[in-house]
Amino acid sequence: MSSDDAVSRLPSRAFRLVVTGGGTGGHTYPALTAVRTLQARLGAVGRALDVLWVGTAEGLEARVAAAEHIPFVTVATGKVRRSSNPLKLVSPANVRDMGRVPLGVAQARSIVSDACPDVVLATGGYVAVPVGVAARMCRRPLVVHEQTVRLGLANRALARAATRFAVSSASSLQYLPEDSRASAVVTGNPVRPEVLSGHADKAVEALGLGRFDRARPTVYVTGGAQGSQQINRLVGESLPWLLSRANVIHQCGPAHETGLRDQAAALPRELSERYTVMGFVGPELPDVLALADVVISRSGAGTIAELTALGKAAVLVPLATSAGNEQEHNARHLQDSGAAVALLGTAKPDTLREAVAPLLADPVRRADIAARARSHGRPDAADRLVDVLLSVVTGE
Repeated sequence: MSSDDAVSRLPSRAFRLVVTGGGTGGHTYPALTAVRTLQARLGAVGRALDVLWVGTAEGLEARVAAAEHIPFVTVATGKVRRSSNPLKLVSPANVRDMGRVPLGVAQARSIVSDACPDVVLATGGYVAVPVGVAARMCRRPLVVHEQTVRLGLANRALARAATRFAVSSASSLQYLPEDSRASAVVTGNPVRPEVLSGHADKAVEALGLGRFDRARPTVYVTGGAQGSQQINRLVGESLPWLLSRANVIHQCGPAHETGLRDQAAALPRELSERYTVMGFVGPELPDVLALADVVISRSGAGTIAELTALGKAAVLVPLATSAGNEQEHNARHLQDSGAAVALLGTAKPDTLREAVAPLLADPVRRADIAARARSHGRPDAADRLVDVLLSVVTGE
């Protein structure tokens, strides 16, 4: 059934969606991309979307919803602080927070009942649990989306309540409860469409990279919006070596920019002119990614989705403190299939150089890893997820 056919089978009134998920960008931005995609799909045939976002006041989702002019309400939620020591799982903080869950469910049940959505979309984070439970109590279809290879705690709790469970990778299916696998579908992790439409020459112009040696590969280094002290240190200690082989664009985080600029100023001019350090990369990001031949980055779910959708050769430095060690699992999953190089365990400047050197020296090897990465990518993930949302409403 085509997307137009699916929309034509909907009720004539506005499509009603409750979306929940957040806390971090990994949960928030896939939800936002799905909302935008659904809105565009409906708008193309003259249909409207009424969306309500349920989150927490302190989460990223509150700021994102406000910026997008999406109606937003909050519910009480509890956080489970993980520990390998079972006794610490019953810490006073965990007990106190988990005691808030029944209140959150009651609040969410009232919200869902009043909104009477056609479908509820949950993308993870602790706030998704009470809203997902409320959807089940109110007999509203629930679509859960998991971004990482392994299931987050919230989505694991909602697996049996879900009408459909969308995963980003087929490798995630094994982690679902056996009786939930029949409702599972592999959609991929939604990627902002603008990320896929960059142009390398625009990055050169916008960032003033005229002194870059275009005969050399370009490396893009990023540790996320706030930067990564670990990645900054690894790259900073390898700068002379790296710049003798490549151009480098380094998104380091605002707090680290001055120190790295001072470090670069001490380099010979022929090296420093091939180095661009930025506190934050904003609208230029799609063009920077288009220019990059190699990316050095963390391995969060959103980053992995973008790099694989674009087909980029990457050296991944997992964040050791990520929830459930998910970044290491993401990085290992790609490395095992030859789709990335992962620095697992303790990363040092010499191990970074050993990982990057073959990619810079051998264009064929670089292209092979990029092609394998692209085979994992799902640039149409947002459309696939919207198909699932529509299907649970139309019964297809």
